[in-house]
Amino acid sequence: MNELDRLRAEINETDAEMAALFERRMNAARDVAAYKKERGLPVYDAEREAKVVERNLGLIRDPDLRGYYADFITHTMKVSRDYQNSIISGVRVAYSGVEGAFASIAAKKLFPKGRFLPCRDFEAAYGAVVSGDCETAVLPIENSYAGEVGAVIDLIFNGPLYINDTYELTVRQNLIGVPGATEETVKKVVSHPQALSQCAEYIRARGYETEEYSNTAAAAKYVSEKADPSLAAIGTVEAAELYGLSVISRSINTGRDNTTRFAVLSRNKNDAEHTGDRFFLVFTVSNRAGALAEAINIIGKYGYNMSALHSRPVKNLPWQYYFYIEGEGDVMSGNGTAMMKELTHVCGMLRLIGSYKGGKCSV
Repeated sequence: MNELDRLRAEINETDAEMAALFERRMNAARDVAAYKKERGLPVYDAEREAKVVERNLGLIRDPDLRGYYADFITHTMKVSRDYQNSIISGVRVAYSGVEGAFASIAAKKLFPKGRFLPCRDFEAAYGAVVSGDCETAVLPIENSYAGEVGAVIDLIFNGPLYINDTYELTVRQNLIGVPGATEETVKKVVSHPQALSQCAEYIRARGYETEEYSNTAAAAKYVSEKADPSLAAIGTVEAAELYGLSVISRSINTGRDNTTRFAVLSRNKNDAEHTGDRFFLVFTVSNRAGALAEAINIIGKYGYNMSALHSRPVKNLPWQYYFYIEGEGDVMSGNGTAMMKELTHVCGMLRLIGSYKGGKCSV
């Protein structure tokens, strides 16, 4: 055997080892896809992939090869991602509203190959997952300008589903109406209460009447059906295109950095170790002086920062409230377990709704 044949034999032997390792890696990717499908988690995780590249580059001793290896591992992860997408492609996703609503846009950004179930309201979308008709629901929980979406928070408090991730969608509200309508012809605007709130200054400045509607896209459909130039909706460009409307005025929301956070909810908890650096916790405390402070102090004692603390009234119990926090830190760690155990001594009801990383998607 000459030198070239020997080198080719070495490559063939290495290729055989790599083929076995590739199959092993893809089998693990298949199991990851099954885990994500059960919990309504999107396949692509940019932060995770960047960390894999950074970590693995440290394993390459020859500096001349590191750039080539970065290309190799990046391509390998894309192949893995494509395989996972093929497995998850049938995931059923519920959202509130009709096609063209912001929830519809967010759901399709997060699950581009999913099967989508538009629902009449938040409760119906949540219930579709509880009943098993869908694997996951994408529902808004907070807007950077109008605040919390209380109806969804109440569903989360009272229901069995878990938050497995949150995503931010930048919102651009637009005044849309029938072709030929102008700001001058419009007398009344219809939309979801959150959208009306986000555009309150614009509406007030023009003296428009307002009417609340179940969601922004349904409002656009209503305006299209009425064919009245004195009636306009507030919603997305996509909704305008879908229902044959014209965009009368763009980006009319008061806050130009107007962002809505959507939660990805499913029946199964994302319970793997170190699932993220944020968590969502709901609890009640006894009606006595200092009870809430005790709970807050315990959370701080274990080194967790609360990025948000809110109270909500308990339905059917006048003047009774529950609390929910969004915390920063790995709650799946030993520290988190100890914190949860201590909180049980001061909380009447305590439930960890989810641990996640959080991300952004944009229209």
